[in-house]
Amino acid sequence: MSAVDAYPPTDPLPGTVLDGRYRVDVMIATGGMSAVYRGLDLRLDRPVALKVMDSRYAGDAQFLTRFQREARAVARLTDPGLVAVYDQGGGNVGGPPPFLVMELVEGGTLRELLRERGPMPPHAAAAVLGPVLGGLAAAHRAGLVHRDVKPENVLISDDGDVKIADFGLVRAVAEAKITSTSVILGTAAYLSPEQVSTGDADPRSDVYGAGILAFELLTGRTPFVGDSALAVAYQRMDNDVPTPSSVIAGVPAQFDDLVLRATARDPAARYADAREMGADLEAIVDELGLPPFRVPAPTDSAQHASASLPAPPPRTAAAAPAPRQPTRTLPRDDWPAEPQYESETGRFAGIDIEDFYWARQRARRTLLFWVVAVLTLTALIAAGAWTAGSNLNNLL
Repeated sequence: MSAVDAYPPTDPLPGTVLDGRYRVDVMIATGGMSAVYRGLDLRLDRPVALKVMDSRYAGDAQFLTRFQREARAVARLTDPGLVAVYDQGGGNVGGPPPFLVMELVEGGTLRELLRERGPMPPHAAAAVLGPVLGGLAAAHRAGLVHRDVKPENVLISDDGDVKIADFGLVRAVAEAKITSTSVILGTAAYLSPEQVSTGDADPRSDVYGAGILAFELLTGRTPFVGDSALAVAYQRMDNDVPTPSSVIAGVPAQFDDLVLRATARDPAARYADAREMGADLEAIVDELGLPPFRVPAPTDSAQHASASLPAPPPRTAAAAPAPRQPTRTLPRDDWPAEPQYESETGRFAGIDIEDFYWARQRARRTLLFWVVAVLTLTALIAAGAWTAGSNLNNLL
């Protein structure tokens, strides 16, 4: 996800109220398939996070069915390492896009924290992994698989709580008729080999993602790089994840073993689920005597930036058009009389008719004068020419 400007002019959601209850305030972040907004539950006066899916998913009945089913399943889960889901809605024709109403975690994402601070020492990495594995374990016990374990989906509160979000969304999107390139780009570095080859996923796939996450926490980078998302994804088919200590000095051997077992290419060689991996992590913490650590929230986070922005003014619904009135029938006898234009007797356009008469007589006399003058002149010229012709011999 990437931070965006708050309620840009092209975004129609800020200021609206979803399902008559959830006011959309400020956008926190946006991704390839959804956008997350800071909002308010007007009924309970409680701040919430609203994850609004892209409008293209609204027309896919299969996606909506899966989306609603996954949301109900996740809403039943309770664990300190999980972002609570309160409600879901939208997706109906003519209404808002599908959306989730979730716990608002004031803080930021693990991705933002890694950008700010880089690789973590073992005790800090363990403090992040513990709650993540605890939340995944609660989901695995309920038969749910996350499928998209990555730093963007791990939230850290200002109080130091670490929670994982977005359960079920990847499965709902994967089963929809619409694909999303950005989802593939964001997930490629954390996909298990079986997800790349067949698309199948079970708790051991989440374990693989948690192993890649542990590697990144300890080293500051993911184990595989490439020119494209596809190249990154396929590297894990033929290559094992290296040990963190081969990338950065000082990583205990126990963490090397944790990462190698979690990221084994053969699912049967991994931890069976997040509970088993979490138990191994606790044993490592005890063995090394790692101190407790309060994970700091990122300082420069999109969530903090959105909290400082004012909420947009509420959008008022457009006034309903006035009801159409039936056409009134008016009998001919009741028709209004047409306006009568009275003419002035003896006048036209404000000029006396008599003036028109005398002007016409003057025009006639003038024309007659010119006709007589032209005829007279013509006769004189003709007479002169005849006289000159008769006396031509005498002149010569």
